[in-house]
Formats: sequence, C-alpha cells, structure tokens
Amino acid sequence: MKIGVTGATGQLGQLVVGKLKEKVSSESIAALVRTPEKAAGLGVEARAFDYSKPESLAASLVGIDKLLLISGNEIGQRLPQHLAVIAAAKQAGVKQIFYTSILHADTSSLGLAGEHLATENALKASGLVYTILRNGWYTENYAGSAKGAIGAGAFIGCAGDGKIASAARADYAEAAAIVVTSEGTENKTYELAGDTAYTLTDLAAEISRQTGKAIPYNNLTETQYTDILKSFGLPEGIAQMLSDSDTGASKGGLFDDKKQLSALIGRPTTPLATVLAEAIA
Repeated sequence: MKIGVTGATGQLGQLVVGKLKEKVSSESIAALVRTPEKAAGLGVEARAFDYSKPESLAASLVGIDKLLLISGNEIGQRLPQHLAVIAAAKQAGVKQIFYTSILHADTSSLGLAGEHLATENALKASGLVYTILRNGWYTENYAGSAKGAIGAGAFIGCAGDGKIASAARADYAEAAAIVVTSEGTENKTYELAGDTAYTLTDLAAEISRQTGKAIPYNNLTETQYTDILKSFGLPEGIAQMLSDSDTGASKGGLFDDKKQLSALIGRPTTPLATVLAEAIA
C-alpha cells in the first residue's frame, strides 16, 4: 500500500507524515509537493505535485493507493485545484481519497466553507471511495496572535461570545494518520474538534494568567477587525477571511461537542493552555 500526502511540507502535512511513519514504513509514503527538494528532511519519497500544472498530476499519482488531499491554502483557487487532483486521482487509479475539509461544512456560516463543501460534493460525485475529515479550527490560529496581544495590551477579534472548540494542529495530524491507515473508513465523514470550547475572553484570560499581565479581550465589529488586520500588513483577502471566521465563530461555526477527535486519537485533545504556553515561549 502506498500513501500519498499532498502539501507534505506544510505545517499540517509535515506532522501527518511524521505520524504516518509511526504506523507504516517510510517506503509506503510519498510526499506530493511543489518542490521535492524541500521535502528531503521528511525521510520519504518526494514527488513533484504542482497544482498549477494539472496535466502532470496523474503521472505523480501512479502507484498511490490512498491519497490524503490536504486542502490547498490559496483561498479562491482551492476548488479548481482540488477538482484537478480528484480528476488526476481517478485517472491514476487511486483507490481512496481522504480530504481535510472544515467543521460542519454543510451547515457552516464561515465563508471558508464554500470551497470545502464544493470539494466534498465533487468527491462524492467522482465515483471514488472517499473519506472526509472535517477539521475544526487549529488552536495555533489564535495562539499565534498571543505575543502581539501581550505587546499591545489586549487580544482583539470579532467573535463575541462564540464558543471555539479548537484543537492543536498535531491532534488533527494524528487523527489523519489513524484514519488513513485504518479499515472501515470508506465514504465516511468525521467531524473533528477539540474537547473543551472557549471564548476569546477565556483565551485572553489564559494569556493573562500565564504572563501575569492584564490582557483583556476587545471585541470589534467585523469591519473594524478587518481594517486593523490590514494595517498590520495582512493582504485584504486574508484579513477578510480571518474576520469572517471570527464572525462565524460568534454564530457557533467553530463549536462542536461530540469529541470525535479525542475518540479517534485515544486521548484528550491538547489543552488551550498548552498551545498558548508554547506560543508565548
């Protein structure tokens, strides 16, 4: 059995490859990346896999039995990229595709959900065996702003009192490796989220506890938050995506309490405090 992992040099992809190597031989894994030289440190076969060259994708998938399609990071371009991968997988004879989608993609109010749901529907229509991993928010998405909040004296956002059931990126990577190497996953959808939900007020309180500094949460309007993110130098599209996601969180879009993720990995998900401590350090 050969397992292919797209985006294997990315933040999630590297972790997935590491977890897969604990379960199968390195020879059973192929890193599908734009620049194979950058995958040298992964210790697995690296194959050129460039979304901008869809005509070359099928050749790179020859011999791949299971394909983990980690969603692309080019917002607005992901659907055509994913469709090209699905078509190439079918042409190359891939037996099963695993796709990292977004939590509750079919009901989510997050703008990000559209491309994910369209990809899910394309997978279901393709005739290929599929498995959908609907990943919730990565705790690192918020923890990465902790140092800036400490410097500014406040954590900002527009999520209101929305509960966020995030988990560490490593938790999702471990779940992906388990599902890809397990039997009985055909045509299943997994809703994956952290065990313990928190609000951004709770997050700010935890930063305050760990630093001994009073770091309040300042809730803004979506427009205000977008403008501030742009003033930090973020591209408009990324700023809008982040503020839209916060607004989605305020409506419950990042909440789930079914604990499928911890059930899959056989342990509690990584606590918010742990991820924050690593980010602050």
